[in-house]
Amino acid sequence: MTQELYSVEQVAERLGLHVRTVRGYVRTGRLRAQKIGKQYRITRGDLEAFLGPGAAGLAAVRAPEASCIVEVEELDREAAIRLANLAMASANAHKPGEGSLRVETIYDPPRERMKIVVIGKVAACADFLRLIGAWTERRR
Repeated sequence: MTQELYSVEQVAERLGLHVRTVRGYVRTGRLRAQKIGKQYRITRGDLEAFLGPGAAGLAAVRAPEASCIVEVEELDREAAIRLANLAMASANAHKPGEGSLRVETIYDPPRERMKIVVIGKVAACADFLRLIGAWTERRR
């Protein structure tokens, strides 16, 4: 019985990761691998275990993610608090299956400027950006 083996490079390509990231996962034990000669090989079973129970085989590779920084100017303290609350509520209100949306807000009082860092699945980020865009348009 032969088992399908993947190189670190093949796994990196399938997962959309850098080769060094995959090697790091192997070194830390997060991704099981066997050393054959001077190179690591990952079995199909170990790769599927790494992807988790929600992955339907190797076809279920992580959905692409987006990251962006939104900068909103001319915000007084009250408006900044409202915007931060809206951003956090939106990040916590994602639907099951959409994946998590990570949001950080940073307010600079002397400059009356807020930066919002958003990371998540592309569709969730797009929805978030539309919401923030509508909020800022409404303020004008």
